[in-house]
Amino acid sequence: MDTATASRLLEALLPIVRAAGALVMDIYRSDFAVRGKDDASPVTEADERAEALIVPALEALLPGVPVVAEEAVAAGRLPALGRRFWLVDPLDGTKEFIGRNGEFTVNIALVEDGEPVLGTVFAPALERLFLGAGGVGAFVEQDGRRRPIRCRTVPPAGLTVVASRSHGDAAALDAFLDGRKVAALTNAGSSLKLCLVAAGEADLYPRLGRTMEWDIAAGHAVLTAAGGRVQTLAGAPLRYGKPGLDNPHFVASGLD
Repeated sequence: MDTATASRLLEALLPIVRAAGALVMDIYRSDFAVRGKDDASPVTEADERAEALIVPALEALLPGVPVVAEEAVAAGRLPALGRRFWLVDPLDGTKEFIGRNGEFTVNIALVEDGEPVLGTVFAPALERLFLGAGGVGAFVEQDGRRRPIRCRTVPPAGLTVVASRSHGDAAALDAFLDGRKVAALTNAGSSLKLCLVAAGEADLYPRLGRTMEWDIAAGHAVLTAAGGRVQTLAGAPLRYGKPGLDNPHFVASGLD
């Protein structure tokens, strides 16, 4: 995809993700109900209504490009995937949403040839919107202004490591970090962890547990545009469009 097209598509995503975020916040402020899906994970009206808003908007934006969305897949509706498709998580961090800590996001990414080429991550309760695309760069919108973001070089004091607030294996994380110089270990919910690395607010995000492609594709796109990378524990680039759409354990990192 050329830079002009990527920039145009990225800008076109912003009203979509903002509208979905506003809908999510309306429900967040209400006395919403929580149900369990077949895999025992929680789902709310916010997940479903945000997805119902996002999917037709993306279909209109790029007619014929499949949209893979979390709740549709949970209901058994997975479109045939080509070399190009959308990945949508209408409410990433449902546990954070239910716990009302604000660390949930609306995620939209476009994948081409197995790589997330552009994405938006909107944390409506925190009023932070991250966006990025290859050749365009990565940015955050907050307090009414947009500024570029970039991964940082690891400080002399050591790594700031960000880990999942609601998922994770503390013993596995300790083993993974053994031998590394760690200055701080912090927690965050949802795909915000990838965006914190992209913004130079953290250096490393090891994910030693299960995730789905829609959980991280948008954050991966932002991080790549900011100069970072997402790799499997074996050091291979993380790819998309895998059978089952689930990810292996991975590490997201900024600059060495």
